[in-house]
Amino acid sequence: MPLTRPLTPDDLDALLPLQEDGAVAALGHIFPQQTHPFPAAEVRSRWVHELADPGIRSFAAVEDGELVGFAAVRGAELFHLGTARPTWGSGLAARLHDEVVAAIAADGHTVAWLRVFEENRRAIRFYERRGWVATDEVSWSLFPPHPVLRRFELPLR
Repeated sequence: MPLTRPLTPDDLDALLPLQEDGAVAALGHIFPQQTHPFPAAEVRSRWVHELADPGIRSFAAVEDGELVGFAAVRGAELFHLGTARPTWGSGLAARLHDEVVAAIAADGHTVAWLRVFEENRRAIRFYERRGWVATDEVSWSLFPPHPVLRRFELPLR
């Protein structure tokens, strides 16, 4: 049975606290909350726009009727992937990752790509264990303090 279903605007009230909790825990060393708090209003606005964009596929991971994770892809780019903090270490993120990567491959892409904060060692380890490889391409976050993002790619079979 699939873990995911399409993410919809009706999911936003459950999604945003889940995403904020995970982002603060995982990225607090990159975005210190005293000086760079989670931009909840901007993140909500982005999700509203992304959910309305026909070029973006958004996924809700649901267990026992509860939203426990989310992901989004645009073409071959995986640009959102997160799970509820109580699920960390449970294997849920790996299952969500695999389902979303399979969707990218099913769309005919031969290489998937994503960007990860260079200082997010936990996420980098997660992706490297799944075969993602860092490239030389970097960019910077739009959110202050504008940390470096590294591009990773995954060949799809």
